[in-house]
Amino acid sequence: ALQIGYPEIGKRLMEACLEVVKSSALVGIQDMGAAGLTSSSAEMASKAGTGIELNLDLVPQSEEGMTAYEMMLSESQERMLLVVEQGREEEILTLLKSYDLEAAVIGRVTEDQNLRLLHGGVVRAEVPVSALVDEAPVYHQPSEEPLYYQENQEKEIPTPQVDDLVTTFLRLIQQPTVASKAWIYEQFSTEKDQDTILGPGSNAAIVAIPQSNKALALTTDCNSRYLYLDPYVGGAIAVAEAARNIICSGGRPVAVTDGLNFGSPYKPEVFWQIEQSVEGISAACRALDTPVIGGNVSLSNETNGEAIYPTPIIGMVGVVEDRSLITNKNFKQADDLIYLCGTTYPEFGGSELQKMLEGEISGRPPHLDLELEKKLQRQVAEAIRAGVIQSAHDLSEGGLAVALTECLVDSGFGAQIDLGSDLVSELFSESQSRFLLSVRPEDQETFEKIVEATLLGRVSAEPVLRITNSEGVTLSLELEQLIQAWKGALPCLLS
Repeated sequence: ALQIGYPEIGKRLMEACLEVVKSSALVGIQDMGAAGLTSSSAEMASKAGTGIELNLDLVPQSEEGMTAYEMMLSESQERMLLVVEQGREEEILTLLKSYDLEAAVIGRVTEDQNLRLLHGGVVRAEVPVSALVDEAPVYHQPSEEPLYYQENQEKEIPTPQVDDLVTTFLRLIQQPTVASKAWIYEQFSTEKDQDTILGPGSNAAIVAIPQSNKALALTTDCNSRYLYLDPYVGGAIAVAEAARNIICSGGRPVAVTDGLNFGSPYKPEVFWQIEQSVEGISAACRALDTPVIGGNVSLSNETNGEAIYPTPIIGMVGVVEDRSLITNKNFKQADDLIYLCGTTYPEFGGSELQKMLEGEISGRPPHLDLELEKKLQRQVAEAIRAGVIQSAHDLSEGGLAVALTECLVDSGFGAQIDLGSDLVSELFSESQSRFLLSVRPEDQETFEKIVEATLLGRVSAEPVLRITNSEGVTLSLELEQLIQAWKGALPCLLS
């Protein structure tokens, strides 16, 4: 069973630790993640060039009779390991108790560079710290490109045949990976958190930095379908999409944490997926200047011997230098101009439309040009800083159709959009490096000097989305239709 987290305790622990780090009594601090007490204690000793002795009889335990093995490897949540100056333990214990946290002195730093464990009055283990950290074995597993990969690389995916665009549009925005997740996150209260400026449902969450006019932008992204078809490209896309979400929120991407979820690494095809994904993530992080500063790995995720899609989730944080720059996805007022930044190609490999129509995915994922991605992100960020963007939203799953829906459903407005002849590609393609932006008419000239973008249409006071192509074909969708389809899909599916 997965370890259970207690968010309220976690919040108290974080707040207490923020106060602890201001104390001169603190020597070192580390969170306890994978491998629990073993990893955190050994890593701290290794970094300091010291040893560490732990008396496991003193470790707070959730049940009686736990073995030394269980205590050292448990990954129970909401725990931190602190090293405090000798003689000042009570200062820190009192501080932690004021936050209603359980804490105990469980050991001491030693000079012998060993990790020593005492339990029941007996030395249960004594190991050189270097053997656990610096000299730990590195395994190079066999890696083999799967047969399906090359088959998909060579497969050309034509533009899907769509007979009824309105029905297809509405079906697409009801797909579980696209539809609104409000039914889930609205079950959790955020009223107590005064620092949350933008919660779930926008490009990124925005959290205020206290005693400052700055804020943090936070997002997570991963399209496992792309990663299955091409783990290198899919890994890079996950990073690029996360960065677009930060940019669209008025932030500057600064760092990444990842959660690498794969099948069994002892299968050569899965190990190849891991290698390729990491290389793709690395390439995108280098291009976008977002170092990976932490993360975790979960392997052997399989059912009946069948691995999950490779799913390296990217969590990204950005800095909003001034809260006046905070931007969201909602259209703001009638007659604002709607622009598409970036180029649309007929790319449907791994797309929502392909999955919906065919029940499976195949082909190549969308192409990603990291230099172009970086350039367009820079342009959109500059336009936001110049104050000429009313709303901003990235295009991802479901393409323009989904992006338009998400910009409209909470705005109360409609839109008049003019597209080219290939409505299927323009509405449903998932080409990368694209943004949907709205701009005040008086800012049009300034905006067009900063951003390379195509004018699609205008926001309308009438709550209807009208899409017309160059051949005179018109689609009309009432705003209420979009709201019912997008917001109502998940509750219906789960009931």
